Amino acid sequence: MSIEWVNQAIDDLRAWGRAREVEVDADEVRLLCDYASDYLNVNELGDFTPETFDELLLSIYPRKVIAPPESAPETVAAARTLVDYLGEVGTVPEERVARMRERLDDIEPRMPEALADPSNFGMAKSLFSAIGPESLEQSIAIPSGEVPDLGEAPCDCPGCTPLPAARLAPPEDLLAALRTVPMLEKHPLPGDDEPLREWAQTVARILDQDTRGTITGSAELDEELYDLFDMLYRLQVSVPVSVIGDYLDDLAGDGETDLARALDRLAWCGLLRLEGDNAELTPLAVWALREHYLSLGLDAPQAPDLAEADALGLIEGLLDGVPAEFAEDDIDRWLTGRTPGEAAGALLAAASGAPAVARGIAITIVDRLGTEAEPQVRAYLEDEELRPHAIHWLAARGLPAPQLTQDELLWVSVDMLALAMPAAEEDPEIFAENMAASGPPAHMIEEMWRVDHPDVVDVLELLGRSIPDSTVAKAARKAAFKARSRAIR
Repeated sequence: MSIEWVNQAIDDLRAWGRAREVEVDADEVRLLCDYASDYLNVNELGDFTPETFDELLLSIYPRKVIAPPESAPETVAAARTLVDYLGEVGTVPEERVARMRERLDDIEPRMPEALADPSNFGMAKSLFSAIGPESLEQSIAIPSGEVPDLGEAPCDCPGCTPLPAARLAPPEDLLAALRTVPMLEKHPLPGDDEPLREWAQTVARILDQDTRGTITGSAELDEELYDLFDMLYRLQVSVPVSVIGDYLDDLAGDGETDLARALDRLAWCGLLRLEGDNAELTPLAVWALREHYLSLGLDAPQAPDLAEADALGLIEGLLDGVPAEFAEDDIDRWLTGRTPGEAAGALLAAASGAPAVARGIAITIVDRLGTEAEPQVRAYLEDEELRPHAIHWLAARGLPAPQLTQDELLWVSVDMLALAMPAAEEDPEIFAENMAASGPPAHMIEEMWRVDHPDVVDVLELLGRSIPDSTVAKAARKAAFKARSRAIR
């Protein structure tokens, strides 16, 4: 998925909606664009066609998105808004816009049935959709969505707070980005021999010297920029601007902070990227900060490029925790360097015998591949742990596949729940909501204790703690006791 064009499209659509007082469901439109990019070779808004919406709303959404049938009108409405925008700004010809609208009229009454049909469910929705959309669609280890606390600056001791490995953009991309920084148009770098080195020195001066308000418009805030940027560097994810505003208000003391002005100034300097209600360091800022840390003698590791790793290295790197946009880019570039068959074979080989979470990452990536990977996937029908996943992969593509036995159904149910455990521990309330809405039925839970899976006890104990229905939760705890006793024997 090309994050850049999708982000720009959403920003432009929001601005269009504000100007016309049109309500825009940006999250739903982003999902449309993301899936169109991932699965339908849509690389810009002009690539949308009537057939794109057919595939998205009647095939890909039912396979990938956990949503009740009654949510279909909201999704179709978001698609209509997108089509209105495409037509009004002239991104696609009016004749195609008219055909898109006709196609959406045809899709709207059919989409609820497609969402409700279990035969449409892909691997991401699994067999009972217990993990929830966030965990299923982003099963790669992604940092918690919890709003960070920027209330205190970190300890200055590098031994207490080691810096995380930074993801650096390629030098050619950084050099190209330098040419787009508004500040440098007015205050060019002093020389042309080593522009990135000079950029790092410029950022160091901004952070360390008394700039007297020339950066943010506030002398007090300028003095605290090092702490703010150090915190953002350590978080490595976008942060709500409201959180940054609270942090800056604390720094300003009794004075009022002009947040919009301060953020705009930092963006003008090429240090912050503003995306809707969030902000993050630009790749140029990350690169310059790391150079500054190195100049101070701190250990500032660089994250490896997972696209160049083997399958095991890719899985292990994703398990270490990667922001979503980096994970998507790494996976896309890793897949680009291999045929579908080569990718499937390598990933499944790495997943064989691996823990559930690692196996889940491999299976999720393999689920992106088309029927060209059939021989490599079919080869794992003989692997006890991967066989249920391989059966599901083949059946979802309409390829000949054995029927899942009851034992295999139970095993893959436990396996998918084991994949959900890290997310469940981070946010038990969300997991409990997902279980209440679409968890495994009581009769399945009662039989799970028989499954020969290394995580079965942990899974059943998790269900016993999480399921709101006290009767079903009690059945899970009873099954956990049986599984534990069986393991002891």
